[in-house]
Amino acid sequence: MKKYLFTILLTITLISTVTTSCSDDFVDPKVPYSIDSENYFNSKADYDQALIAAYDLLQSSYVNVLLGEIASDNTLAGGESPTDVIGFQQIDDMIHTPVNSNLRDIWNWMFAGVQRANYILEFKDKTDFEGKTQLIAETRFLRAYYQFELVKWFGGIPMKGDARFKIGDEKTIPRSSVEQVYASIEADLIFASANLSSTASQKGRVTKGAAQALLGKAYLYQNKFAQAATSLDAVISSGKYTLETDYDKMFELAGENGPESVFEVQYTDVEGAGFGCLQCSEGNVAVGFSGIRNYSGPLFSSGFSFNIPTKESFDSFEVGDKRKNVAILDIVAWAAANTGVTYGKGNEDTGYFNRKYLPRKRSAEAQGDLNLTNPNNYRAIRYADVLLMAAEAYSRGGIDDTKARNYLNQVRRRAFGDLNHDISASGPALTDFILAERRVELFGEGHRFFDLVRTGKAAGKIPGFKANKNELFPLPIEEIQFANGNWQQNPGY
Repeated sequence: MKKYLFTILLTITLISTVTTSCSDDFVDPKVPYSIDSENYFNSKADYDQALIAAYDLLQSSYVNVLLGEIASDNTLAGGESPTDVIGFQQIDDMIHTPVNSNLRDIWNWMFAGVQRANYILEFKDKTDFEGKTQLIAETRFLRAYYQFELVKWFGGIPMKGDARFKIGDEKTIPRSSVEQVYASIEADLIFASANLSSTASQKGRVTKGAAQALLGKAYLYQNKFAQAATSLDAVISSGKYTLETDYDKMFELAGENGPESVFEVQYTDVEGAGFGCLQCSEGNVAVGFSGIRNYSGPLFSSGFSFNIPTKESFDSFEVGDKRKNVAILDIVAWAAANTGVTYGKGNEDTGYFNRKYLPRKRSAEAQGDLNLTNPNNYRAIRYADVLLMAAEAYSRGGIDDTKARNYLNQVRRRAFGDLNHDISASGPALTDFILAERRVELFGEGHRFFDLVRTGKAAGKIPGFKANKNELFPLPIEEIQFANGNWQQNPGY
């Protein structure tokens, strides 16, 4: 999170047996290790630096976004060949197993985030200072964010309250149930909603609106529609957010942290990375992975041609929908309209690319591999998403179809630029329209797989998806082995 003043070099080591993280972001190799949990957290500066470490793992969630699309019916794995990043290919074909390094990354990096948040919470009472409640609220939001990612990917996870995992805990602490994990998420977000400022002190820091939105999303994933509607309505009625008038601008560098941004993961290209430590990058690795192979031409830079939109997803946009050409690039049409454009074709080429997160040309070169250091922020929670989640809660909960239509049609009016495409349906038909709208509005943003799973529509939509198995992903084989029989594998794996 160094894009906006998060520049302090953290000189503490975070102990964990269930997480991995490149230490270069946090440990000064010139300073001998001399700090432990007993002599740290003696000042506000200590807590602030630990909070930076907790924020930092957000940048590693790029793989969650990438695979949230590849696992769905929106995109194909792509890449150079059918064996390029084999973990991606297996997930795309729904033949993944517990031996999958990319799933292991999600588990490791999200648990690293939980662990860092728990480090602060374990010692939250050690030292008092002005602004401590705000800091604890940010910490609890971050823990909820990481736990939410874990529970939606893997189901129940081990939890230890406000304490870090230590060596041996994996053999004695069981996996909590999904309900228990969500209860923890809800408690953290209720606290955060009550104690966070409505305005971020720095771009990238979480706010009251972000906590209310994530709480509403957590409720929605549990089919707690009344609670979801209440929490999401609080975001809408706050007046803090509006739909960006120009849908295209929102995904350009000039549109970052705009009026529609409820929560945005900050990226920058000032610090390089390599394939030996992808999570060390301060850039959005998913952007380079989604880039056009061997591209030469205006606006975009080249990449590795993963995350390839299908023709079916391209055709899912209605005639006249202005979002279509913002969300998906038709490379053949683009080359025909721009003289001198050349490009290569990779595995599973469809002629389409995820335009929202394609690498853009940059005036200054970044350090390291340019494909791994793109500065494009991830729009984690947008106001349009909040409107559509609220619409879904009101519709699926049978609470208020009028409100549901209002929120849905606000999104559609921006998409078409008129009132002629408003939806007038009610009941289950209205719900279907809302879910279809989520697909096109949020295309390429990592939500599609989980939307299909939580609404019971994945089987039959996602090729190879097996009901009662593929709703969850397997725990990494290493975790099962470390736990020595204490943690059971997810069904079907």
